[in-house]
Amino acid sequence: MSAIARSVRPFASRVLSQKLPLSGVGRVSPAAGFPRGSARSFSQSPFLALKKYAESHEWIELAADGKTAKVGITEYAAKSLGDVVFVELPEIDAEVNAHDPVGAVESVKSASDVHSPAAGRVTKVNTVLEDNAKFINESPEGEAWIAEIEVSDPAELDSLLDAAAYKELVDEESN
Repeated sequence: MSAIARSVRPFASRVLSQKLPLSGVGRVSPAAGFPRGSARSFSQSPFLALKKYAESHEWIELAADGKTAKVGITEYAAKSLGDVVFVELPEIDAEVNAHDPVGAVESVKSASDVHSPAAGRVTKVNTVLEDNAKFINESPEGEAWIAEIEVSDPAELDSLLDAAAYKELVDEESN
């Protein structure tokens, strides 16, 4: 150890072991170290969202507000279709019933209607899919949702499959 280190060490130990008054130190929120808007509140928690699946391989995810939900095709459906080349989006403000077509997906292999798992009114469509239909192959159960609907009766989702039951259905179909 160098002579300087030996002479500074006892001094540094005494200073660090002293209790300093905290009156001049302001309290800082843990979120203060994050860029503005990156700290998520509990109301945006993904644990509050409810995701259910239809036997026809569509999913619906109820938002935390309990009124709106995003609809899309499952990963299994996207893999079964192959490379998607076109997505037909519904009209905004269109009223849909459960099991009614809310759009269509065309691939190099086939075309398939996308059915709404619940009744409601279309409030938004994912316009990214108009220019980039292949995006549905990259993120079918994430950012490549097809439509957002205002659900007429959220209790309607109770009749749909949860993730475990849907996985069981897919496993049976795969065998």
